[in-house]
Amino acid sequence: MARNRRLTTDKDFQEALDREIPVRVFQNDHMVDSGGLIIRFDEQIIVVQSSVSQIAYHERRLCEFFENAR
Repeated sequence: MARNRRLTTDKDFQEALDREIPVRVFQNDHMVDSGGLIIRFDEQIIVVQSSVSQIAYHERRLCEFFENAR
């Protein structure tokens, strides 16, 4: 069964980064990113890499982040 836990705290984001857990990103109730890994984060931006050449920068306050682990 898939695990869909919302990521909200620095601890949540650090765990997803350390364990290389794929994430889904929603903005304005629309999924804007799926399956990428968090590679960096701070209090303003979450950086998600989906492939070697695809890196997305998501504003933390505008988006919702969920781990997509199995």
